[in-house]
Amino acid sequence: MATTRGGSGPDPGSRGLLLLLSFSVILAGLCRGNSVERKIYIPLNRTAPCVRLLNATHQIGCQSSISGDTGVLHVVEREEDLQWVLTDGPNPPYMVLLEGKLFNRAVMEKLKGRTSRIAGLAVTLAKPNSTSSFSPSVQCPNDGFGIYSNSYGSEFAHCKQTLWNELGNGLAYEDFSFPIFLLEDENETKVIKQCYQDHNLAQNGSAPRFPLCAMQLFSHMHAVISTATCMRRSFIQSTFSINPEIVCDPLSDYNVWSMLKPINTSGALEPDDRVVVAATRLDSRSFFWNVAPGAESAVASYVTQLAAAEALHKASDVATLPRNVMFVFFQGETFDYIGSSRMVYDMENGKFPVRLENIDSFVELGQVALRTSLDLWMHTDPMSQKNESVKNQVEDLLVTLEKSGAGVPEVVLRRQNQSQALPPSSLQRFLRARNISGVVLADHSGSFHNRYYQSIYDTAENINVTYPERQSPEEDLNFVTDTAKALANVATVLARALYELAGGTNFSDSIQADPQTVTRLLYGFLVRANNSWFQSILRQDLRSYLDDGPLQHYIAVTSPTNTTYVVQYALANLTGKVTNLTREQCQDPSKVPNESKALYDYSWVQGPLNSNKTERLPRCVRSTVRLARALSPAFELSQWGSTEYSTWAESRWKDIQARIFLVASKELEFITLTVGFGILIFSLIVTYCINAKADVLFVAPREPGAVSY
Repeated sequence: MATTRGGSGPDPGSRGLLLLLSFSVILAGLCRGNSVERKIYIPLNRTAPCVRLLNATHQIGCQSSISGDTGVLHVVEREEDLQWVLTDGPNPPYMVLLEGKLFNRAVMEKLKGRTSRIAGLAVTLAKPNSTSSFSPSVQCPNDGFGIYSNSYGSEFAHCKQTLWNELGNGLAYEDFSFPIFLLEDENETKVIKQCYQDHNLAQNGSAPRFPLCAMQLFSHMHAVISTATCMRRSFIQSTFSINPEIVCDPLSDYNVWSMLKPINTSGALEPDDRVVVAATRLDSRSFFWNVAPGAESAVASYVTQLAAAEALHKASDVATLPRNVMFVFFQGETFDYIGSSRMVYDMENGKFPVRLENIDSFVELGQVALRTSLDLWMHTDPMSQKNESVKNQVEDLLVTLEKSGAGVPEVVLRRQNQSQALPPSSLQRFLRARNISGVVLADHSGSFHNRYYQSIYDTAENINVTYPERQSPEEDLNFVTDTAKALANVATVLARALYELAGGTNFSDSIQADPQTVTRLLYGFLVRANNSWFQSILRQDLRSYLDDGPLQHYIAVTSPTNTTYVVQYALANLTGKVTNLTREQCQDPSKVPNESKALYDYSWVQGPLNSNKTERLPRCVRSTVRLARALSPAFELSQWGSTEYSTWAESRWKDIQARIFLVASKELEFITLTVGFGILIFSLIVTYCINAKADVLFVAPREPGAVSY
């Protein structure tokens, strides 16, 4: 009998290759080697970029090329060191590491004039002293968007009489074609300088030898030219594209406001209802994105107003006062009065429960933390007082303030010359719409006392908020500083004045702001937001908004910002009432008798720690605190080229990144490229030859023949 066996089994070579590949995959999974990128680059993780902002007419800020900008690192510690970067250095373009004390207009003008040799700029933090100053803002903030213009109060327009920010150099409103980053970490700065010293220092007057330490900055911005251009492009993309690419966003957030006595927010006040407005601003800025400590330009004033609100709510007869009081914290005032112009717009168009005609008087807190004496200056508008009725109302307002300050000897209220204009203030936007009696309280009679207005150095130290050494964070939180005491005195004057302006007559002298509240607020906003008191007043889902450092006060495009949320809940806890509602009832009070969301806002907060300090005691806080949109009316009306309203927008970007590495010479890079290209050509030739002679080089194995038995 004969049988036949045939067929092809697995090729031994294929089986071996498969086993080798499987072994390689397993080995790769077990071995966790460092990536090539991590071996080449040292990332800089704590940096802040200068980004592009736009308005109706132009663009400001900085950007890199689309693939990032790279340059050989050069440290500039003295102005003489610029010579190497601008003319002498043989390896341009250079990435300049600039000492913070040299970050001024004169140096930046030199760098801006030689962009072919400058790849970018990294700025270190300086340590301000008692004689230094730095304000990248303009000398006449918000010029053209207040009450004064060439057609109204022309003698006061464009800060003709008083340059309010006399030290302003305007750097933050310039346009730079190269990236500029702030180095926030001293340790990273030391690493960069060490890299420079190891590789880039010239030896005996000769040029340093390769490899050299280099830096690469990524901050390419998508928007260009102006807000009108970028918004139009975004609109076209949104209309006709399935996956639209938005190139810019309007600066926006929320105003925080509350009433002394609750009002029905679903309707509007009656025309004869009178309201006293107490206002201040929440925001600031600096040259760098989202680095805006704003201690004097914003924090001190809104902390003072928070303390005044708490003190006024404690008065026993507030419910029977003939007039109501509205506390407002405006967002976006730095950028041509975004918050106040939006509130005025909403009041005029019936979109806000309070109308302009309901406003009886207007008291605004400007910068108040740097009083050089006991004086607190009362600024009024000379133009509106040409109306005799308004002049009399302003006089009554000033008399009331002076009377309220008489009981606080630490504060002396001073009248300003009637021929002087109002400083930059939210009151100006209200006066554009209606003549009302208003006053701005400030620590300066002329130019700002703030030497670091809208800069990275407007920190707690700028307003003398300091703490004894070797205290714990909890001790610092409750330590009453001299600045807190001074601001509490101003808050007392404000609270008593508001009480009398609202028609109160009985308990003015008993109204007293709490320095403990002021010192906690200053510590939380300027030193450490992640503290026990802030944790107790926020909702649990907002804990991530509290950083271990200070809060920043840039308005941004994502809202509400950290500061807005914290101010909202601080105001609610300071002026509201703790109720017995459960969590479910607090989240939906409409089912509870005698509770109304039209009159109150309800917040379920974490609450304080229990006696054992092991867990928190959550509670429901009922208050009149609300949020109101702070988006410029220009974007509501699609008037992106408006000169009436703010048009500031922020460019979008894909990546913000900074890193250092060693770079080879151009010659070595060329040789490497040439050799690599040669190897590629040689490989192609060898591959072609092998393929052409494959039938000779690779003989196929013969099929096994039939076997007979």
